[in-house]
Order: sequence, then C-alpha cells, then structure tokens
Amino acid sequence: MLGTILIILLILALIGALPTWGHSRSWGYFPSGGLGLILVIIIILVLMGRL
Repeated sequence: MLGTILIILLILALIGALPTWGHSRSWGYFPSGGLGLILVIIIILVLMGRL
C-alpha cells in the first residue's frame, strides 16, 4: 500500500518537474532526471518486496 502511494506521488512530481513550464525551461532535465531515478529505485524495491 505504501509503495503504491509513493509511486503515484513520484509520478506526479516527475510530471511537475518536466521543463515544459515557462519558469523551469532553464533548469534542463536535471529535476525530472533525479525524480525519475528515485522512481525507478522505488519501483525496483517494490518489485523485490523490500518496500
């Protein structure tokens, strides 16, 4: 249950960090790349049953 909630929250944060908004165009892909890495790690932990 907790893993599902974390995945949903990270997906929403990943969408919000995409550099398509006017104020974040100069950031590049760093914020979404970092959140994407965290999302992949949490998905792996959920699939392994550790979370």
